[in-house]
This record gives sequence, structure tokens and C-alpha cells, in this order.
Amino acid sequence: MSVLLISVLTVTACEKQNTPEANVVINELMAVNSTTVTDQNGEYDDWIELCNSSSLELDLSGYYISDSRSRLARWKFPAGTKIPAKGYLVIWADADTLQSGLHTNFKLSADGEKLYFSNREVLIIDKVEYPSQTQELAYARNPDWSGSFRWQAPTFGLTNNLKK
Repeated sequence: MSVLLISVLTVTACEKQNTPEANVVINELMAVNSTTVTDQNGEYDDWIELCNSSSLELDLSGYYISDSRSRLARWKFPAGTKIPAKGYLVIWADADTLQSGLHTNFKLSADGEKLYFSNREVLIIDKVEYPSQTQELAYARNPDWSGSFRWQAPTFGLTNNLKK
């Protein structure tokens, strides 16, 4: 009977490791974007990139992203939102929720602020505080997933692992 119990605990531990809480972080952001990349409507908008370190695709349905600690549930990822294994997901922070795709109901401040990524229970998974934005530079983790944030050339939807 104790062997069965050990097996069940092992499965539970493995399942917990393959969740957004264990594998997804805010990886890059750009609060001043006037020439770097456009959304599907040709608009140069603020953007946030999440990164998945897992070897599995993960479901972000019902998770949240916000620029306000007092309103962590400010923008909810719609049902069916997935982030690919070892991949990236870009969210447009343009306060234009009528556009198709992932468009938040807030913009990023070029003066700097905090950004929060929270789970379905509205518990913070990751956060970043960024300083005043320098035009056409991204604030990015280098290396991806675990590195410190620094200013660098934008790598929209790609690795930030640039040589220093």
C-alpha cells in the first residue's frame, strides 16, 4: 500500500512541474514601440512577451496579466490561449480589446511601472519592475527564463540570449 502512495505522490509532483506557475515568466517588454514591430492591424503598440521553459505546450486560459498590484485580474487570458513548448507568446498592451488576438485593456507606461503575471487564483507567478523606457529598446531577460533584465535590441517572439 505504501508503494502505491509513493507512486501517486510522484505523479502529482510531475504534474505540478508542467504548469505555467513552474515554467512561464515575463521575458521581454516594450513600452515605446514606434518602428520595431506592428500588430495584425499595422499598429505599433506596446507589447509583452511571455516565455515557456517547459518541453510541453501550456494552457494560459484564465491566467492574468496586469500593470496594477491592486488589480491583478485586470486582463484575463481568453479560453484556448496556449504557449508553445520552449516558446514565446506575445500580448499587445494597447488598451484595444476590440481587435482580434491578444490585446490587453491597458497600455504600458513609458515612464516605467510594474507588470504582473498571475494564475487563475490571482496569485502572482512573476513580476517585473521596469524603468523609463528608452525608445526602440526592449527590457528583456538575458538569458531567457532566468536571467536579469537589461535593455537590448528587441527580439520579438525570439530568444533574448544575445552575447553581451
